[in-house]
Amino acid sequence: MAAPGSVSAAFQEHLQHLGLQDFPCGLGSWNKSCHNASTRPRAQPAGLEEAVPPGEETPEVLLELLRDQHSPWALPPDCSPQDRLLREVAVLAPELLRGSRVFQVIKSLRILDKGVEEVDEGLLRFQQLEELILSANHISRVNSAHLPRTLKVLELCYNVVGDLQDLSAQPPPELQHLGLGYNRLCGPFQEKHFTVDFWPNLVSLDLSFNSLTDLLGLVSQLSTLQNLRILMLQGNPLALIPTYRGFLVDSLPKLFILDDIQIWPEERQQFRGLARQPELIRNEARVVVSIGDMKGLPDPKAFQQLEVGSEGPLITYSYYVTYQFAGGGEPKDKGSPEGTKIHQSSTVATLDVDSSAQDTGETKSHQKPPATEEPKAHSARVFATPGQPWADTIDCSYRKEHIAKNLVGLKSYLETGTIVSVVEEKVLAWPVDPEENAVTNKEGQELKKNRAKDKQKKKKKQSYEFRSDPPIHSTLGTTRVTLETLLATEDLVATVCDFGILIPEKPPEPPVLEEKVRSMSQGRAAGWSSANALSGLGIHLSIPQFFSPQNGAEIALSDHHPSLWIIYSLKTVTNVLLTTGKGKNKDTAEAEEGQELQPVPLTVQFQMQLLRWPLAANTQSQKNVARPVGKTQ
Repeated sequence: MAAPGSVSAAFQEHLQHLGLQDFPCGLGSWNKSCHNASTRPRAQPAGLEEAVPPGEETPEVLLELLRDQHSPWALPPDCSPQDRLLREVAVLAPELLRGSRVFQVIKSLRILDKGVEEVDEGLLRFQQLEELILSANHISRVNSAHLPRTLKVLELCYNVVGDLQDLSAQPPPELQHLGLGYNRLCGPFQEKHFTVDFWPNLVSLDLSFNSLTDLLGLVSQLSTLQNLRILMLQGNPLALIPTYRGFLVDSLPKLFILDDIQIWPEERQQFRGLARQPELIRNEARVVVSIGDMKGLPDPKAFQQLEVGSEGPLITYSYYVTYQFAGGGEPKDKGSPEGTKIHQSSTVATLDVDSSAQDTGETKSHQKPPATEEPKAHSARVFATPGQPWADTIDCSYRKEHIAKNLVGLKSYLETGTIVSVVEEKVLAWPVDPEENAVTNKEGQELKKNRAKDKQKKKKKQSYEFRSDPPIHSTLGTTRVTLETLLATEDLVATVCDFGILIPEKPPEPPVLEEKVRSMSQGRAAGWSSANALSGLGIHLSIPQFFSPQNGAEIALSDHHPSLWIIYSLKTVTNVLLTTGKGKNKDTAEAEEGQELQPVPLTVQFQMQLLRWPLAANTQSQKNVARPVGKTQ
């Protein structure tokens, strides 16, 4: 009995799923005469069909039941060719699959996502096995003594293999492909297992998306594999090194495909001689972040209401963009203002650094920042563009080069993605009279009273100082930018972050306006009574036809005499201005107003580039060039 979680147990379960002994496969009442030599009918004369006993089917009919996709006995379309072959053999020659004979005919075994944890010695019963695929399981170690010696393909991607010592002890000598992508291999002790001593016939090697960091050590071992033609290393921290691809191409002259990209003679010529310059191999990555235009910010002045005559504060607004980058690196500026770690505001400082933050697609004018949670395997610092005043389009023209020395942390950061936010900074500055501040004693108090008399005369000549309150930061929008493609073969991620349409909070009307409306409403009857009285005295006011007492009382208008006021409706006056004041009808004006107020989503152009050699070597000559995202030449 096979142990649970082993390859043998999963195979037995797979055989039961195939139903090799059930109709229409195997032996049964549906085909017993065809496989019984003693009762098999004699050959019929030419032109006559063999008689089929009642209740039985011919092999052709049984095969049709297996191959027809509408048949209840058909396999799923995504099943392996080996499974289809086994079922057809079970129809044509079921005696070949009885008992342990099934292990003699299987050449390819695929067990995917079945929770396998152990490669047991039961695999040795497959004496003809050439291909073993155990992807998406929970295998952490592989004992090479349990692998058939006939094996040519071993695929173990998407497992949890963290050590190759057992696998390299007695590997199959004829193995041509070894797949270890998406596992937990980490250097520098795993590179020693990839030599010709262990894999003399290896043609294809997949080590993608592990945690290998020693590029020089790995290349020195791989150079001994004379038959190696296909190599996959993308997704490893070492693949983030600028000279990674060029160094491999020049060091492995027989390599044909690297990271799913064919190596052409022109590329080899470009990187010729790089293998003899190991001093260029530095365990660091260079990443450039660029931020371009920011659009869709509502004008803060349109929603700012101050009491008439009040000495309110001077309010200034500025806007900037923040983003996260992997901690532990050294930022370098290349022709742009310095972006630093945000510390002046808790709103920005508590930005999320893990995958818990979500892109909600809708924002508000004073949205709270995402909640802080436990960080993942990497730590992130927050950088910001310089603050700029409001404009329809704010050109950030931001470019910063980061040097990341922690390649493992950078890989984790790219897997998680970065958080981009738009922040509004609001500063209130209050006027302060320097002369009043200087008065602190009793004599000064008397002097203050005397000066108060001619305060209005000197008001225009006085220069006020301003006392600024601590800045108020509001996160207007937050989104996550996916960066996983930088771990593969892409070097650039360029996107337009869409934060949705901002819905500003409309401030309440000042109390002064409410009092004015109330007082004007109280004078409604008096105004119309005055108008009627004047008419009786022979004084006629030029009142348009559309004004009437039924329109309500909201606004006071005068005619001919400064003391005579007639109160009309605010709504009526608005309609008058739209219909007569500018020569436009109501529908046209409303259509133009709706077109002008059409909301525009808040967007920011964001770009992150992973520098490769020789581009990284030439960045010093480009340090005075700041290229904003999305600009055309």
